[in-house]
Amino acid sequence: MSTGAKVAIGGVAVGLLLIPLIGFWMSLLVIVGVPAVAYFALDPSQRRRLRRLNRRQIGR
Repeated sequence: MSTGAKVAIGGVAVGLLLIPLIGFWMSLLVIVGVPAVAYFALDPSQRRRLRRLNRRQIGR
């Protein structure tokens, strides 16, 4: 299993655990917001490299 898949599964698990504690909409915000903030925290060159790697893996 790839690292990205592990992170995605972990994010969904954390979101599901947070639903009873903070509500559905706040947990959905955590599931979507944390990866988005992490992506925008990268330098532009790191974002380009990440996009290039993702495209390359799709075409294998």
